[in-house]
Amino acid sequence: MEKIKTVIVEDELSAGEALKNYMTKYCPQLEITGEAHNCNDAIRVLHDLQPQLVFLDVEMPFGNAFDVLEGCRDLYFETIFATAFSEYSLQALNQSAAYYLLKPVSIEELIQAVNKVQQHIINKEVFNRNQILVENFREPKPERQRVILPTLEGFDVERMEDILRLQGNGNFTDVYFRDKAKSKKMVCRLLKYFARILPYPFLRVHKSHIINVNAVRSYLKNSGGIIILEDDTEIEVSPAYKEDFLRIFKN
Repeated sequence: MEKIKTVIVEDELSAGEALKNYMTKYCPQLEITGEAHNCNDAIRVLHDLQPQLVFLDVEMPFGNAFDVLEGCRDLYFETIFATAFSEYSLQALNQSAAYYLLKPVSIEELIQAVNKVQQHIINKEVFNRNQILVENFREPKPERQRVILPTLEGFDVERMEDILRLQGNGNFTDVYFRDKAKSKKMVCRLLKYFARILPYPFLRVHKSHIINVNAVRSYLKNSGGIIILEDDTEIEVSPAYKEDFLRIFKN
């Protein structure tokens, strides 16, 4: 296989040099064809070089990673994001099933991310996570944003408001939809992954259940607490999550 043409977009010169050294030493399948150090330069360089892979810093001068992706809507490339911890940016990246590295970059995580991207390129899997990420970032209403659901066959993209509930199923999660004609999907993620990335109106009410609060039809106090959803599904509320659930409706 030919080497993967790669561009590094990083505003901190020392961080960029460290990343380049790691890539040269531990990721021989990459060919670094260019670098950029701010949002405006990145858009120009990416159009000039049209790489297959971009290492993209989330925060930088004159904008951020989402501005770069917005300015490169006409291009297709795989992206590995680099970010200092930010709850908001991590939530957006996770919802879009994006690859990201937390700073300071771990060599092991770098190798894993590059290997996943390489596999996508080998398999010719054309799936534009970048576009979904930009759309989510620009959409102010969380329920109108879209989430990528990794399945055994690949990926499905669903609008969050269309999801009724999620139920843990061992190492997988079963996702149920508000449209009764739509069958459930078994997703290759633990329920706790979705508890971390899904915004309100999703709420964990049991160790095995996350619900869309907007789909709640009624609540029964008996038997410790039962939620009835709009499709007549009954979900038990465990004591550990009851207070959070009731607080939403009191407010």
